[in-house]
Amino acid sequence: MSEIQSGAGLHFLCGKIASGKSTLAQQLVRETQAVLLSEDSWLATLYPGEILQLTDYIEKSRLLKSALEPHLVALLQKGMTLVLDFPANTPVQRRWLKGLAEQAGCRYCCYVLDVSDEECKQRLAARNLSGENPFTTSAEQFDLITAHFSYPSEEEGLVISCR
Repeated sequence: MSEIQSGAGLHFLCGKIASGKSTLAQQLVRETQAVLLSEDSWLATLYPGEILQLTDYIEKSRLLKSALEPHLVALLQKGMTLVLDFPANTPVQRRWLKGLAEQAGCRYCCYVLDVSDEECKQRLAARNLSGENPFTTSAEQFDLITAHFSYPSEEEGLVISCR
């Protein structure tokens, strides 16, 4: 069970591509009766066919976060529990997610998934074949994106649950 299950708060996830973030997000929604927001779903709907490389993702993700931030904070302030299936894979991304909870004055938990590159690539290949994700990611793109990935450091001061 989650550290913030008994009350409203924010759940977010850190893990490489295909490490199981979306699966864990669904589990957290069931456990906490939270509302799920998936960055991939929003980006695929708002920008169909426009995210072809990492720079496209960075730009569109920034726009999406800018538009959603005041609404997410308001929902958290109203006592809702949210699971944000947005990557918390860099210090900047984690700072934004933690900042939502701080602005709202609510609790949060960052879930860290530690899965090897090899396992992620196997899962990614299966996911690409299944079509379950709106985006297809090649092994080369995985390597490029994973080069920017970092696990949270103690200096970030995050409330963490490892899975």
